[in-house]
Amino acid sequence: MSDLPPLGTPRLFSNPRADTDQPYESAERAILSRAAFQDAMSEIGAWPGYAPTPLRSLSGLARAAGIDRIWYKDESSRFNLHSFKALGGAYAVLRLLVREVQARVPGVPVTALDLVVGRYAKVTRGITVTTATDGNHGRSVAWGAQVFGCGCVIYIPGNCSQGRQQAIESFDARVVRVAGNYDDAVRQAAADAREHGRHVVSDTSYTGYMDIPRDVMQGYTVMVEEAIGQLPASERPTHVFVQGGVGALPAAVCGHLWESLGRQRPRFVVVEPHAADCLYQSAVNGRPTPSKGDLETLMAGLACGEVSLLAWAILERGADDFLTIPDDAAVATMRLLAEGRHGGRPIVGGESGVAGLAGLLCAAADPATRASLGLAPDARVLVFGSEGATDPEVYESLVGRKPDAVLGGA
Repeated sequence: MSDLPPLGTPRLFSNPRADTDQPYESAERAILSRAAFQDAMSEIGAWPGYAPTPLRSLSGLARAAGIDRIWYKDESSRFNLHSFKALGGAYAVLRLLVREVQARVPGVPVTALDLVVGRYAKVTRGITVTTATDGNHGRSVAWGAQVFGCGCVIYIPGNCSQGRQQAIESFDARVVRVAGNYDDAVRQAAADAREHGRHVVSDTSYTGYMDIPRDVMQGYTVMVEEAIGQLPASERPTHVFVQGGVGALPAAVCGHLWESLGRQRPRFVVVEPHAADCLYQSAVNGRPTPSKGDLETLMAGLACGEVSLLAWAILERGADDFLTIPDDAAVATMRLLAEGRHGGRPIVGGESGVAGLAGLLCAAADPATRASLGLAPDARVLVFGSEGATDPEVYESLVGRKPDAVLGGA
C-alpha cells in the first residue's frame, strides 16, 4: 500500500472518549473560540510582515504513502522567525502589556501601535516577561518583548542548542540555561518570576495559570484559519496529523477545526516522540499524566514531560488518536522534504516541525496502524510543518545539507 523508506514502528492509542458527533460546547469555547480568534486575527493581521504562509501539496509523498492527498502548511517563513510560534508568544506578550498599561492608565484605549512607538514606555520598561522554552516559543516571546517594549528573561533546558540560544539573545533577551530538562526550566522560570515580580508568558497551563496560555493558543488559530481558507473547496481533509509537545498546538488546531467544521471535522491524530509521550499517556489513563519516557529526543520542541491542562481539556474529547514515533522517522522525513521527494520544490522542515508528517508516513507504512486509522487510498491528510531550520547547524547535521543549499536547489 505504500512505497516509503523504513521509518520505524509507530505506537497507536485510539481515544475511547472521542466522538465526532460531540458538539463544541461552552466549556471548550471558554478556552478557544471563533469570537476570540477574530480578535487575534484582527491584531496579528495588522502586524508589519504578516502574510499567510503557504499550503503545499505533497503529491509525490501522497502517492508513496498510498493515499490521495497530503497538504503541508509550511510555517518556515512566519515573520522570519521560522516557526508558527511567532503567532502565539508575541501575541500573548501584547495582550499582557495592554492589560498592564490599562490597569495603570484606566479608561484609555491601548493599541499595539501605541506600544510599538513607545507611548507608554514608562510603564512597559518596568515590566519583564519570562518563559521556559526549547527554542521557538522563547524566540517568539523575546521578539514580542522587543517589539512592544518590555524586558525579557528566557529559560532553556540544558540540552538546548547554542544556535537556538543565540537566536533568542538576538532579540535582546537574557537567557538562563537550567541544568535539567524542559519541565525543570518551566519550574525554575515560575519560581524566579515569583521572586522577582516577572510575568510568565508560557504556552503550557497549570493550576492557577490559565489566561496567558489561552492567548498563546488563540494566536495559533490564525494559522489554522489560513489553512482552511487555502484548502480546495471540494477537497476537505479526512485526517489531520499534528505534533504534540505540551498540547498547545494540537489543541489549537483541534479546537478551531472542531468549532468551525462540527461533525464534518477530520479525524484528528496527535503525534509525539516515543520518549516524550505525555499526551499519549494522558489518553491511556484518561487524565493528565506525565511521560514515562526520559524526554531524550532530537525533536527538541516536543521534549515535554507534562501536559498543559487547558490543552488537555480540548484534546481529551476532541482528539481521535494518539501516535508516538521514533526519532529516525523525523530525520527520514526531513530528508524526503529536502530532496523534493514529495513532488515539488524542496522544503526545509525542522526536526520537530515535521513530526506530524512523519507520524502520517509511519502510520501509512505500517499495515496495522494504517487500517486502524482508516488511511484508505482516498484519504486526504492535512499536516502542519510548524518550523523550518530554527538551528541551521542542527538541521545540517541531520539532513547533510545546509538549509540555504536545500532551497538553492529548488
